[in-house]
Parts: sequence; structure tokens; C-alpha cells
Amino acid sequence: MSNEQWILIIDDEQDLAHLMETVLHKEGMANIVTAGTLADGWARFQELDPALVLLDIMLPDGEGYDLCRRIREVSNVPILFLSAKDEEIDKLLGLAIGGDDYITKPFSPKEVAYRVKAQLRRAGFSEEKHVPKNLLIGPFELSANETELKKDGKPIQLTAKEIGLMSCFMHHPNQILSKETLFEHVWGDEFFGSDNTVMVHIRRLREKIEADPSKPAFILTVKGLGYKLQTKGKQR
Repeated sequence: MSNEQWILIIDDEQDLAHLMETVLHKEGMANIVTAGTLADGWARFQELDPALVLLDIMLPDGEGYDLCRRIREVSNVPILFLSAKDEEIDKLLGLAIGGDDYITKPFSPKEVAYRVKAQLRRAGFSEEKHVPKNLLIGPFELSANETELKKDGKPIQLTAKEIGLMSCFMHHPNQILSKETLFEHVWGDEFFGSDNTVMVHIRRLREKIEADPSKPAFILTVKGLGYKLQTKGKQR
């Protein structure tokens, strides 16, 4: 990110805030500032005009909802709620008042970083400090602009949604990703668990990358939890 583009983390759990700061730094986002209260968060927001805000709901001097409403009066900056409140009504309220995403604790810091990067892309920011490189995971190679996939050096013809799924898997190798997470990352919409969209696209993706789609070796189903890309390959 350029020197003018800041990420503001407002959370009174200092260890968590510092962990997120470390992970975001590793993902190429250099300018990050933290605040532990609504008052400090608002002051930092006015001072820095950040590119994105990570906002806890339960803070010592009030609720993050109130700060979200205040920010929305002056800015359309992406706001990602971080909260231990996991009831559906809490998530719906957060999105209704102007939040762009709602992430419940405990969460994977890397997944939050992925969602941050997705929101920055949608907002038109470039968060990488370096020239993008192809992503290499196991036998798969995803082009830097995420438009082409190769397996063992040979191109595989995929649809945009299949590329999106593969990108999500390759950024989180050997990690279980829920159907909801995959849907929201690839389709960019709220998931209500009422259709088989993800399942159908996973089946089609397997038909293109697996030697035997009925006995997948790479994209595995984790019963009751979701899917994961099973590979010992590491990003290079």
C-alpha cells in the first residue's frame, strides 16, 4: 500500500490486534494503526482517513455499531466487523448499518487478511508492495492476475467461478473452508444455505483437475464442515 493508505484496527484485545497487524504486514500491507476505544478509533479515523477499518463491536466505551454509523455519515470506507457475537441478528444488524463484512471470533487471522485484501480490491486499492507473482501450490500454478490455472505445467480451461474457487483454495492450502466462506468470497453475496451452487461448481472443478473426480485427491470434502485443498505444496 502507498504511504497514504492506512488500515485502522479498532479492538480492545491488544494481543489480537497485534496478531492481526503482524499477519497483515506479512501480506504486504505496511501502514497499520490500532486503537482500543471508540474515542481513540474515531480520532484515528479523522486523522488518517484510512482505506479500511477492522472494527470490534464490544469496546470499553460503547459499541462498534455506533462508530460504524458515525463513519458512514462521512465515508464509504470498507468496514469489517470483528465480534464474539455470533447470532444471526448481530450479523444482519452489522451489515444493515453499513458494514461490508462480519467476522466472528475466534477466527483465522489469515482468512481475515484474505477478506481485507478482497475488500481493498473492490474499493480500488492495490495493497501489494511488490510485483505480483504466480502462485504455486503443489502441482498447481495460478497466474498473478488469477485468470489462468496450470496443473503440472499444462493449462486447464476453467470458468471465472471455478478460477475463483481455486484461488480461494490455493490461498488457504490444507485449510477447511466452509461453503459459506467459499460462496461469499467467489460470488460476493450473502449466503443463506438454500442452494447447491458451491457443491455444483466444486463437482465441475473436480472434473477438470482430478484424475478421478469420484475419488478426489486434491479438493476433499470434510463432512459437516466444508472443503479443503489437500496438498503438501507451499507458496513460492
